[in-house]
Amino acid sequence: MGHGAVAPPRAMGESWCVLDLEREQDTKVLRQAAKLLLHENERLADRVVALTNENLALKGASPADLQLRLAQLESQLAVKNKLLFGRSSEKRPAPSSEAAAAEKPAPRGHGPRAQPALPVVEKVYALDEADRGCPKCGKELAVFAGQFEESEEITVVERRFVLAKQRRQKYRCECNGCIETAPGPVKLFPGARYSVEFAVEVAAAKYIDHSPLERQVRIMAREGLVVDSQTLWDQIERLARLLGDAKEALHVYVLAHAVIGADETRWRLLDGKGRDGGEAKQWQVWAVAAPDAVAYSIEDSRSAEAAKKVLRGFNGVVMADGYKVYGSLAGEPGRFVLANCWAHPRRKFIEVEHAFPAQVKEIVGLIGELYAVERLCPTGPPGDELRRRLRDERSRAVVERIRAWAHAAKARALPESGLVKAIDYMLGLWKGLVRFLDDPRIPLDNNGTERGLRGVVVGRKSHYGSKSRRGTEVAAVFYSLIESAKLAGVEPKAYLRLAVQAALRGERPPLPHELAKAA
Repeated sequence: MGHGAVAPPRAMGESWCVLDLEREQDTKVLRQAAKLLLHENERLADRVVALTNENLALKGASPADLQLRLAQLESQLAVKNKLLFGRSSEKRPAPSSEAAAAEKPAPRGHGPRAQPALPVVEKVYALDEADRGCPKCGKELAVFAGQFEESEEITVVERRFVLAKQRRQKYRCECNGCIETAPGPVKLFPGARYSVEFAVEVAAAKYIDHSPLERQVRIMAREGLVVDSQTLWDQIERLARLLGDAKEALHVYVLAHAVIGADETRWRLLDGKGRDGGEAKQWQVWAVAAPDAVAYSIEDSRSAEAAKKVLRGFNGVVMADGYKVYGSLAGEPGRFVLANCWAHPRRKFIEVEHAFPAQVKEIVGLIGELYAVERLCPTGPPGDELRRRLRDERSRAVVERIRAWAHAAKARALPESGLVKAIDYMLGLWKGLVRFLDDPRIPLDNNGTERGLRGVVVGRKSHYGSKSRRGTEVAAVFYSLIESAKLAGVEPKAYLRLAVQAALRGERPPLPHELAKAA
């Protein structure tokens, strides 16, 4: 039976049939198939444990060795089951008492939602001449002035591509000594066939809505425009040239903060046929983030040299995960101070919750107390003084309880168990984890930077990567400006249009946070 296929249970007298899970659309059938696969997976897992036990016994392993090896195997199998069949959310289910307290009245239905951003277009409907006779007396109905029966509906005005003929009027003096021509529209470059608005539309579709250029070509063809992906690429590449200085200014702005977040995620460099190729298969999107801006650099490695290139000698506080490159750079003279993210140890414990539910519930609860303290304070500088005081009064004691719990739990657990590995991960980052206690500007986690990478990750899934080094540079420009606009509360597409127009006028494009402050 091939990959993606499963044989459902058969009733008496029925023959086996093979179900193609990749093509099946019936949710009931898919749910039944998933249950069958889960039961079969559990049966095979039990069989693996039993065979492993017999094998170790035949080899003369001691009872302690058997117990340790089986604990490791059961933990690994449970992790695989959770990855295959469990939920990916990190949110914890609320206790029953909390759930009851938080229960809200059931909604009575979906009423009309206000649409203040939509333009209003009025359309008046009149009776045909033939329908204007009174059914009582036969006289003609007169307009009842000012009286309408009104209703609303939301409709769509289809996007249209038009061929705009530019006719620039010429003027001359009767002395024939001067001829002037009226100025035309601003263009991306002299002789450009496609407008600035068209180029912004293509960039927004790819980097905001994650629509690959080939898909845009097909959509445009349905709307009457015949164009190829190379032409679309030419438009966004030219935009990126105009906006490159703005992206650089954004990077400088982020690194001017005292505390920044840093993170990275993979990016693929493809050959012309969409396969892994080029200078390296796996590139990395490096992100540095402030509360109202994020800047991306796409580099060909995840090395310390790439990190240095992105951080550019930054000597403030970097909030990051446990990736060793940050730790090695922080140890160099004159480098930054490293603060570590509490969300990452929390995730490590959640990964082993299936095997150690009581212990995980306890440690996740303790970490939750740290977050409860943070929620009492306003975000940003206005909350710094209160945050400093509450961290001294409450968070320090919680941190000590977490450390005591870790040492006690480690002493009671099997040495190679998943719980011990999670505890060792947390204790290995301890110096960076407790740094927030002495600086109210340091957040508890790096979730803000990770959220800034969501657009990049969704885009990567949609158009898979870049086809050239220049492609990585263009992607970094657009993702930096678009995601920063989102953080600053500025509409991204409108921002791109404004920034390009400023660049074409020879002005410095405003950065998203500058527009937000000026509003």
